[in-house]
Amino acid sequence: MELARQKFLFAASVFVLCFRSFCHAEKPPSYTFVKHAADGPTVSYHDYIIVGGGTAGCPLAATLSRSFDVLVLERGGSPYGNSNISNLATFVRNLADLTPTSPTQRFVSEDGVINARARVLGGGTCINAGFYSRASAREVREMGWDVELVNRSYRWVEEEVASEPQLIQWTSALKEGLLHAGVTPYNGFTYDHLYGTKIGGTTFDRHGHRHTAADLLKYADPNRLTVLLRATAQRILFRDGGRQRPRASGVVYKDEKGNVHEAYLKDCPGSEVIVSAGALGSPQLLMLSGVGPADHLGSLGIEVVLDQPMVGQGMSDNPMSLIVIPSPQPVEITSVQVVGIAPSGYYVESLTGLNLRADLLGASSGGGAEPSRASSEQGNEEIYPFQGGLIVEKLARPLSRGHLHLKNLNPEDNPAVTFNYFVEPEDVRTCVEGMETIKRVLETKEMSEFRNSNQSVEDLITLSASLIVNNRTRHDDDSTSLEQYCKDLTMTIWHYHGGCQVGQVVDHDYRVLGVDALRVIDGSTFTFSPGTNPQATVMMLGRYMGVQIQKQRLVGDVEIM
Repeated sequence: MELARQKFLFAASVFVLCFRSFCHAEKPPSYTFVKHAADGPTVSYHDYIIVGGGTAGCPLAATLSRSFDVLVLERGGSPYGNSNISNLATFVRNLADLTPTSPTQRFVSEDGVINARARVLGGGTCINAGFYSRASAREVREMGWDVELVNRSYRWVEEEVASEPQLIQWTSALKEGLLHAGVTPYNGFTYDHLYGTKIGGTTFDRHGHRHTAADLLKYADPNRLTVLLRATAQRILFRDGGRQRPRASGVVYKDEKGNVHEAYLKDCPGSEVIVSAGALGSPQLLMLSGVGPADHLGSLGIEVVLDQPMVGQGMSDNPMSLIVIPSPQPVEITSVQVVGIAPSGYYVESLTGLNLRADLLGASSGGGAEPSRASSEQGNEEIYPFQGGLIVEKLARPLSRGHLHLKNLNPEDNPAVTFNYFVEPEDVRTCVEGMETIKRVLETKEMSEFRNSNQSVEDLITLSASLIVNNRTRHDDDSTSLEQYCKDLTMTIWHYHGGCQVGQVVDHDYRVLGVDALRVIDGSTFTFSPGTNPQATVMMLGRYMGVQIQKQRLVGDVEIM
């Protein structure tokens, strides 16, 4: 196949996969406690106010509501009734939806990688590739979690959202290719994180229907839970809590019509505001509320509640590099099913059975400017037929770290974030090692039938370099030097984290240091992305902390301030 015929625009943050399959029609659950914020009261009082009904927020709310009155403020809409969320056939179209009510909100890091954040009940579990895999035993120890409760919490999540996938021919070939490339041993199907090659879980069932964190709300007490959609938190309210410490007392939020509402904590011991707005949203809301670096807040006219210079620090994104493989034969639909886990610090996964669609993105070098977009009359980007798949590698624990700061006072706007991709040389070396593994996989007999015989692996790398578009500076040798390929053509795998890290911004019970009645429970507290894909652990964390908070408050394991 001639390169000119293959040259379609390939969005750096979006490789929109238009799978060829029948769309499963979903019957939405009858959640009587979910309503639009515009229909909510002007003032309300609760035991717990959770900002963010996402990957952690939904299981957290479901658990706490078994004993307490809980309010969830979700800035997005419902995932139910949106076929692009529910169906494997069309799920990545969400990443190309730039409308204000899209379940995704695009942002571009200051170092030029196009990215996205969730804006929907269920959070990232509604828009991701569905791979389900637990954190490693080592990672659980590093987090300081109770192992028995962690395992019980994983099982609680898995009973509703996860299952074993049915491998297709491509994925079976990838599995054998990884083993022959040295990613051993073979660990079969398991949710556990083990070195070698394994089949992991999926949140897509055998009908191609997605299960999300929002489905975990089925476990909630409907008489104690209120979930408000299109409710955008403006700021956390504080009062003097004594001992010269501020105390969270409520949240101001706006509905989709712009009306202002106030939700307050009940005046009883143990009531808390819990921020679960994600790695961008949580540090952003703390800063907008006056908790953050005093100099930065003062420059925007924000009254400082607590000078906390570590809010927004330690931002990290796991870089992704990939190779595009055009296939001479049709490839079935699949999301991620198999992963190779290397002890040296990278993971290898794949996606197949797709047409590649792309937003017509600007490819300006460097900087963090938003990409331009061209669209058809209906607002849909042109579709470029493509038969084949992608093999990707993810850096497990990048050493490079960045930071986040506010651009303005509007909570609906993205903050500015810099991840400093590949600033640390060790990250480049790990990426190159991962790319070398992908090359060996492609050279195996099992993968040969999915490659055009006239294309070498080097040809595929050159092709891939010509298709990937981002806002980073390009160099002439980025298709011949794997080091430059990693740095110039890096993409995101949407596993960014940090900004409210344990030990820096929150303690090991996720209480914000220096503030009473305020916690942060989500991926912003992580110093690394747990497991190959973090959604399993973030959902588990919501359940885990819901149980822990109930124990602390009802059993009296700790003093309630």
